[in-house]
Amino acid sequence: MEIRRSRRTCGLTQAQLAAAVGLSRNTLNRLENGLFPDLGIRKAGAILERLGMELAIRPVPAKPTTTDFVSMACTSASVSFKTMLTPQELVHALLSGRAPSDKEAHFIVLLEEGPSALLKGLVKQVGAWVKPGKVEKNIAKIAKQIGLTGKGGAWRTIA
Repeated sequence: MEIRRSRRTCGLTQAQLAAAVGLSRNTLNRLENGLFPDLGIRKAGAILERLGMELAIRPVPAKPTTTDFVSMACTSASVSFKTMLTPQELVHALLSGRAPSDKEAHFIVLLEEGPSALLKGLVKQVGAWVKPGKVEKNIAKIAKQIGLTGKGGAWRTIA
């Protein structure tokens, strides 16, 4: 696409540019349309030079890695059960403060046995969608609903 735009900016037809760099017009047409699988560095360099462009080689920017704490939490909460706690159920519970009655056991496992880092990441991920402190308050509501009142459990450090 850049080659076509630059060629037009230079006022050249495909035939003129192709002749200037020693290619057929068909090859240049296919290149401009992304249909030419392998051109070679010398031919690409000749085209770019004629258009006043250059090929720059640079490192690919690192893709940011994001951890999906919702999916991890669902997996952790569901390892001992036939049915999975779905991401939708988990997020809805964290936003509403109410665990589905058929998944209360999943929440007991998650809140009592889930690693602190997982729970903190989960709060941060879901908490990004609501005002600060809402998810933490809703975790405390869920804990009360499912009967978690004793000491222990990583959820207490975040709620």
